[in-house]
Amino acid sequence: MQGSTEDRQRGYVEDLIDQDDDFDRWYVDVVKRAELADDAPVRGCKVVRPYGYALWENMQAALDRRFKKTGVQNAYFPMLIPQSFMEKEAEHVEGFAPEVAWVTRGGRNELEEPLAIRPTSEAMICHMYGQWVQSYRDLPILINQWCSVLRWENRPRAFLRTSEFLWQEGHTAHANAEEAEGRARQMLDIYAEFVETELAIPVIPGRKSESEKFAGAVRTYTIEAMMGGKRWALQSGTSHYLGENFAKAFGIDFLDADGERKYAHSTSWGLSHRTIGAIVMVHGDDSGLKLPPRVAPIQAVIVPIWRKEAERGPVEEWVGRVVDALGDIRTHVDRRDDKTPGWKFNEWELRGVPLRIEVGPRDVQNGQAVVVRRDTREKQIVALDALESTVTSLLESVQHDMFVAAQEFLRTNTVDVATLDELYERVATNAGFSVAGWCGDEECETKIKNDSRATIRCLPFDQPEDKGDCVVCGRQATERAVFARAY
Repeated sequence: MQGSTEDRQRGYVEDLIDQDDDFDRWYVDVVKRAELADDAPVRGCKVVRPYGYALWENMQAALDRRFKKTGVQNAYFPMLIPQSFMEKEAEHVEGFAPEVAWVTRGGRNELEEPLAIRPTSEAMICHMYGQWVQSYRDLPILINQWCSVLRWENRPRAFLRTSEFLWQEGHTAHANAEEAEGRARQMLDIYAEFVETELAIPVIPGRKSESEKFAGAVRTYTIEAMMGGKRWALQSGTSHYLGENFAKAFGIDFLDADGERKYAHSTSWGLSHRTIGAIVMVHGDDSGLKLPPRVAPIQAVIVPIWRKEAERGPVEEWVGRVVDALGDIRTHVDRRDDKTPGWKFNEWELRGVPLRIEVGPRDVQNGQAVVVRRDTREKQIVALDALESTVTSLLESVQHDMFVAAQEFLRTNTVDVATLDELYERVATNAGFSVAGWCGDEECETKIKNDSRATIRCLPFDQPEDKGDCVVCGRQATERAVFARAY
């Protein structure tokens, strides 16, 4: 086990490129080596492997609980949308036209009407709402669906931008603007709390500019997170107040309590598996993943260690007692006998398991186990009767400390700028988020985008009283805007 084969196996883990040398390659290698996802034979698509899907399932469950507490119900709608539906809301279809994939044949026959593979489901769902809503008593409708969507992607990257991706999309209809606007903001708050609490990723919530908002929306709200490495932004969840636009296009009208017929006000909101990519980039290091304990598929990996066959039985028996002692904590025992303990330690670090528990002959004799944190690599010896409480406490500490570290990274790499030169320099050197005054004129926004490829990521809800001057034209700013390159 100590020969050249083992050396080559260990090298597979240890030869991971450093983040500072090539962050993009580091990301691709980590996703593949940690067995989150693999290449598919269809361009732009990825196969999400069991470890990556288990991570998504844990995230899905935590988010789904939050939705249902607000009265949202899950449903499912067809993935194929008639072309005539897509064309009913002009701004919407214009915004998605370059990304839509079409089905034009069924078997050997040409279809009478082409069918879009859903890039998003407003058209299909609003059509159904038009059938279901007759009276104000039918409102509100609060529905979410878990599904995949297809958007033809020119530059695919696992989880961040793939042609087909997993997500949830919520769609609601309301009797008035105030209620719909409140729901749109409520769902953004849920996203922010979920990403910060479960994924340990700090976010900046705010509103999108007119040019960056969702096609067909009156207002788009977003949470923006800063990734590691290049310090680019990742849009990590959006919520849209759609006004009456889709209701008018799809006939969602109702008889109100005052006896008048009115159009419903609608919202839509979505969060996708690109947040898995965010976990990788925000928390990962040169050894691989660091997974937040709340969503990690395995919270503690147990590695039995023995040298002599006579030691194997007692160690295995003690491992069983360790597993029993840990109760509901998500554990995995690595019993592979073709890998050395050193290989296993490296691999589970690469895969980001929050805690490693080592059990050897000495631990059996002393009634203990050795617990190692993934984030700090701190070791401590823990007696069996204290193991569950200690591991539970450590998992909470790891979760907390990961968030604090990411929060500090966001804080130190977000800087107020007063001049275009300073903004452009920060963008060119991947220095992080630049916060600057903006007059609200799209020409000023476009200039920055054309000159530097940075965009307004959001107009934060938390705005100072004095917004300063526009960084482009020098006029009085109406907003402080967050500028950055984005994935």
